[in-house]
Amino acid sequence: MDESQALPQYLSEGLIRTSLLIEPTLGVAYTSNVDDDIDNDNEVKKKNKNNSREKRVVLAHNFRATCLDIKEPDELTAGKEYVVDVIGRYTQRWVERRNHNLGYPVNLDVDYDALDEVQRFALNNCGDPFIESNYGVQSMDFEIGVLDWFARLWDINNHEYWGYITNGGTEGNLHGILVGYQLVKVPLREMFPDGILYTSKESHYSIFKAAHMYRMECIIVETLVSGEIDCDDLRFRLLMNKDKPAIMNINLGTTIKGGIDDVDLVMKTLKECGFHRNQFYMHCDGALFGVMLPFLNQLSKITFKKPIDSISVSGHKFLGCPMPCGIEIVKIEHMNALSRNIEYISSRDATITGSRNGHAPIFLWYTLSCKGYRGIKKEVEKCLYNAHYLKARLNKAGVSVMLNELSNIVVFERPQDDEFIRHWQLACQGNIAHVVVMPNVTVEKLNSFVDDLVEKRSIWFKGGGNQPSCVANEIGKENCACSLHKL
Repeated sequence: MDESQALPQYLSEGLIRTSLLIEPTLGVAYTSNVDDDIDNDNEVKKKNKNNSREKRVVLAHNFRATCLDIKEPDELTAGKEYVVDVIGRYTQRWVERRNHNLGYPVNLDVDYDALDEVQRFALNNCGDPFIESNYGVQSMDFEIGVLDWFARLWDINNHEYWGYITNGGTEGNLHGILVGYQLVKVPLREMFPDGILYTSKESHYSIFKAAHMYRMECIIVETLVSGEIDCDDLRFRLLMNKDKPAIMNINLGTTIKGGIDDVDLVMKTLKECGFHRNQFYMHCDGALFGVMLPFLNQLSKITFKKPIDSISVSGHKFLGCPMPCGIEIVKIEHMNALSRNIEYISSRDATITGSRNGHAPIFLWYTLSCKGYRGIKKEVEKCLYNAHYLKARLNKAGVSVMLNELSNIVVFERPQDDEFIRHWQLACQGNIAHVVVMPNVTVEKLNSFVDDLVEKRSIWFKGGGNQPSCVANEIGKENCACSLHKL
């Protein structure tokens, strides 16, 4: 298969949106080195089918990363020599690690040197960003500018939305689902205390965390091979609980496969099951793809003109903010259920956390101002083109590989060597791994990765005794290149 083959129609015709004007994994301990009396509640066992050793990710146990001692400074140097040396060594390590990060969605193609001066200030955006508090060293003007940018992106008027810049995608999901859980619906004034959260089994772990924190009933729905929600299974589960409101989590790109839930099909399923508009709340987890999808020609458009109630995205992923952050926007009509006046800060409490990072809005505002809609669109195009290039190269090398439409996440068979996985910082689940093709991931880097993988595979599978795993169940038999399914 030639990597220069014709691209899908939605790529070859150009990516134009007509409505516009133009985390490292935990360390692993092997069972042979871990005491047998560890409480099962404090561990998660994982079995790597390509490795006979059973692995445990152990929590709350004597297992820790490297520790940097904090030394008491001497009177002459005030500890500066030690600090400068440590930061210098770690800077070199971070540069090397940045050059080999392929498995996690972080845009490292950024330059924020112009914002060095901002770090002099203790910026804190506590409270409602639309109500100025008594604390004056804040960046809420920047925050609202960023929120308005996303409001235009998702087709909601400024007076119709409320939102804030969160500390990450997880907080956005926690907030959106909490609003749905506590929502007072108008005009029927129906509370959702017994609402059921529906989400697919391939949802981000923060969705299940929200259900646990709020003590919500959570129904896990099956998925298709692509990773998107199976609406036939959703229909079955909705019909079993017609007497209870539905809080629906929509994945705009699942974590591992980049599967995009069909919003229109989910809404059709809800309607066919007898759920009227006042009987469901719809939250969209768009951590990575929520920024990308509006710039693609898509039939299932993401817009608040549909019965979507809240959308959450990450700011440190596609936009490349140097600190974890996120953007959450919710219809303003829902916010009375969650907010209350706080005299101490002379504002309203409507957010999950109190104090919020005041630097993140400035970095986001700077990025969006420098790139604009046109710049973001070009980066989306680049990512999708390069993702198809990587898929073609892996196909040519005989590697099992899958790439969903409108996705920059290339899923393939899990490499046999843990050291190779760590070197390229690949995200793995069971028998599969993935590469997330971000704006900083060049064709040259992808070539280097594939060349390394091909070389290692020649060692892993030398002599034919060891064979690549069958991943037909994970990515579909049409994408599996094992001895049973390859042509």
